[in-house]
Amino acid sequence: MIRVALAGAGAFGIKHLDGLSRIDDATVTTIVSRTLAQAEEVAQKYGATRATEELDDALNDPDVDAVILCTPTQMHAEQSIAALRAGKHVMVEIPVADSWSDAQDVERVARETGLVCMVGHTRRFNPSHQWIHQRVLAGELSIQQMDVQTYFFRRTNTNALGQPRSWTDNLLWHHAAHTVDLFAYQSGEPVTRANVLAGPTHPELGIPMDMSIQLATALIRNQTPIMTRLACPAYCFFIVTTARRYEQPSGGR
Repeated sequence: MIRVALAGAGAFGIKHLDGLSRIDDATVTTIVSRTLAQAEEVAQKYGATRATEELDDALNDPDVDAVILCTPTQMHAEQSIAALRAGKHVMVEIPVADSWSDAQDVERVARETGLVCMVGHTRRFNPSHQWIHQRVLAGELSIQQMDVQTYFFRRTNTNALGQPRSWTDNLLWHHAAHTVDLFAYQSGEPVTRANVLAGPTHPELGIPMDMSIQLATALIRNQTPIMTRLACPAYCFFIVTTARRYEQPSGGR
């Protein structure tokens, strides 16, 4: 039996709790949230024995084996490292960090401690993507190009449940991370070229609401061209955007 603490009882924290409730060998012992009232409400619903506002309470608890971090992006790296050094396995929502150096620090500490630190790149486990992946591995299919378009309707700083966020999300770190991971996973190659074109910055949120990203892998796999027909690298073109463009401030183009 693995004993789990969940930090961040928002929309995706609830999804993790729903999933854990279906696993016989897992139990939720602690809920950590920004407010004690929310932590207590969620703990009562999912049968956790402890509710707290402090992650350290869970990290110092010998009855916790692993921590799931569904906290704001800016906290992911620091909290992941703290949990690993406290002897806890970690499942952290995407992105693992908002800088390359911080991501490397998390990987280094995970290797030093010998503990599991998994990032929530869950799209690769979808049945449809697994169907493709197994056929790629069997040599029946070869990824030549991926075209992905993601649209969502939220124009305000709210989560998937329509609740106000205490932090600001970002298309690049959050939504685009799924497709970047999926492309690398399906192609089986490191990404060697990348290009990003961001749309105008939202006047209130301070982030772009539209983004186009292009990726390419290495030219060869085991001395054989990835694109069997053109002997070119695999490519991925994808767009992450909101469904309705906001009005530009007066005087804007």
